[in-house]
Amino acid sequence: MVFLACSFLKGAGVMGKRTRRNHSPAFKAKVALEALREQESVAEIARRYKLHANVVANWKRQLAENVERAFETGGEHDGAEREGELLQKIGELTVERDFLAKGLGRLR
Repeated sequence: MVFLACSFLKGAGVMGKRTRRNHSPAFKAKVALEALREQESVAEIARRYKLHANVVANWKRQLAENVERAFETGGEHDGAEREGELLQKIGELTVERDFLAKGLGRLR
């Protein structure tokens, strides 16, 4: 019996470690939309895409919870503020670069 347990443990390393599959956001959205349509069961969709049903159910839930974010209007205003901050930083870095270039020119 001990021999069997040892040989079993020895063989466990031979099979190799199974890696996780990483799916693109577009693929996740496609699968989640199909699940939200409810034309097929979650299990059928999971079987077709060779996924676990819990994965499909989680993606479906995440999509349903976050779908209202697609229609928020606050994002446009944040973009203008961010652009202003970036332009200010560009100006600061340009002044700093010019100052350092002049100092380097004096040393040569």
